[in-house]
Amino acid sequence: MSKRLPDPERAAKSAAKIRASKMGKWRALALIAVHVLIGLHITHWLIAGETITPVEPSEAMAFSQHSIINAGFVFFAVMILLTAIFGRFFCGWACHLVALQDWCRHLMMKIGITPRPLKSRALMWVPTLAFLYMFIWPLVYRIAIGDSIAVRGTEFVTAHFWATFPGWIVGGLTFLICGFVCVYFLGAKGFCTYACPYGAAFAAADRIAPMRIRVTDACNQCGHCTAVCSSNVVVHEEVRDYKMVVSPGCMKCQDCVSVCPNNALYYGFGAIPLMVKSPEPRTKAPKPIRWGDEILLVTVFAATFLVVRGLYGAVPFLMSLGVAGAVAFVALTLVRLVREPTLDRIGWRLKRQGKLLPAGRAFAASAALLAVFLAHSAAHRWQLYQGDRAYDALFSARQMLVSAPGSDLPPDTVQAARLGIAPFDAVDRWGLFPTLGSAAKQAWLHALAGEDDAAARYAQRALSRGELPADMQQLLAHVAVRRGDSEAAILAWQAAIKERPDLEAPYLAYGLYLGRQGQLPLAAEVLERGLRAAPSPALAYNLAVAKAMTGDINSALALFERTLAMEPGHREARENYVGALASLGRYGDAADQLAQLSASDTPELWLMRAQMELAAGRTAAARETLQRLLDSHPGNAQAQQLLDSL
Repeated sequence: MSKRLPDPERAAKSAAKIRASKMGKWRALALIAVHVLIGLHITHWLIAGETITPVEPSEAMAFSQHSIINAGFVFFAVMILLTAIFGRFFCGWACHLVALQDWCRHLMMKIGITPRPLKSRALMWVPTLAFLYMFIWPLVYRIAIGDSIAVRGTEFVTAHFWATFPGWIVGGLTFLICGFVCVYFLGAKGFCTYACPYGAAFAAADRIAPMRIRVTDACNQCGHCTAVCSSNVVVHEEVRDYKMVVSPGCMKCQDCVSVCPNNALYYGFGAIPLMVKSPEPRTKAPKPIRWGDEILLVTVFAATFLVVRGLYGAVPFLMSLGVAGAVAFVALTLVRLVREPTLDRIGWRLKRQGKLLPAGRAFAASAALLAVFLAHSAAHRWQLYQGDRAYDALFSARQMLVSAPGSDLPPDTVQAARLGIAPFDAVDRWGLFPTLGSAAKQAWLHALAGEDDAAARYAQRALSRGELPADMQQLLAHVAVRRGDSEAAILAWQAAIKERPDLEAPYLAYGLYLGRQGQLPLAAEVLERGLRAAPSPALAYNLAVAKAMTGDINSALALFERTLAMEPGHREARENYVGALASLGRYGDAADQLAQLSASDTPELWLMRAQMELAAGRTAAARETLQRLLDSHPGNAQAQQLLDSL
């Protein structure tokens, strides 16, 4: 281990002017280029109407949740593999949030504010937990319920590019929170340290990367490298103790390499941290936050995250993590303001020798207002939770209204819907802002309660907010059917199909409605269009029935076969397939199809099978079928009579 310089001598070396990093401009150009590419991607989507799925790590959740591989999944996987070789370079050279945080830090330092890192041991685990929640937990849950995690398909092109991103207002607030707020309260790259789930994956891969910042014997421990590091890495101590930078927080920006007055640092290949022996304990290790304070940070962080995530239907996951980290810092500062006689915070003197200064009083008042807001938000979330429980419990009833518009519902469903409306009314009455998604849920609940006027009113409100437009159009079709307004119902279904041409439900409901109105050719046309756009057993089966009813038996047979290929257990499709085969005189094929049903079905199907076998000339098979029927259902007069006649 290198000898530590005496404090006076080291201080003299550190006082030397630190030269400007040559890497800063190149990194800035790289980050600008990344934003240009993002802009070009969005522009292509706006012009072409579809584009490559977002090249964003969060998009990899499509695989965790649905086993779909998209551009985001491939990108994230490739970046993790490259990080395992070259180290954590992506964050420093290509992440737009790192660019934002570095810019915020630069602006703060311009006005004399130097962000200081929080150095919490407990909150350091938040990124890892966030990564596990986003990408690993869905896989574990699906395995636990018996769902296959095998790849189900790919999605490299989309017309719904912005579907997984927030709007401009929420996006701007996210940048404000993850940039200025996190940097100010948690330190440079505070969001990376205490919130970013993708950084957790890159940090883990970095630990085995052979390419890293290394040192030669020319190092004299001047500390310039540590002074310019914006990732809170104590570079001069790590290279002294390990001959390289081992911290996974190092983002390979190479500012430290550029400013070294002796050119002692370099980025190169060598041993990995797992193969290097740990040094002796440092004589001046940084004083950790006491464990009582750590417990406070974790408690406030968790509570704030649970309250803020999804607040008013708008706050996204990553923004919630950033807000929770900042609020946890405010809570710790408030406790220290009470506990400690003297307290300073970045750019502010809060307390001196037991006396609360004006800035301290302003901070305490602001913290109190924040606490009131969070308490109000917690009550709001509780009411929303109660309403959501009632809404989710009525899923089957909602599906019935979609598939069979105009239907009457059981009294218990109506009562449950009415009980679910009250919490949403409280959300609207006491909320500070409109809650995105609540109008659509209220529309459904009023529809299930049989309150058509209110359902239509809330559906229109939901449409004006952009909440589930396809669902709302289907709900309006239901209301129109109940009112006997056929034209309005058809217009609503057509609007639903235009909104989401990939959904099965509007085609199915529209087609069935036309069929019930006696318009079989139009019904078949709608169902056929739906089958092309959103293949499903229900669409194939109902189109087969429509074709059979119009006399197109051959098309019906093909569609029944397609239905059974998609869903072999579709009983109605098989029964109708049998009838179509029999109508063409294909009794043997009909009997074979019935053989797949009769083992567990009703005596009538056994009897029909025997009749088909007789019609096909299979007397012995018919006799065996009838005998098996009588063995399981003794006394069946029709079966006995038919058997006696053979």
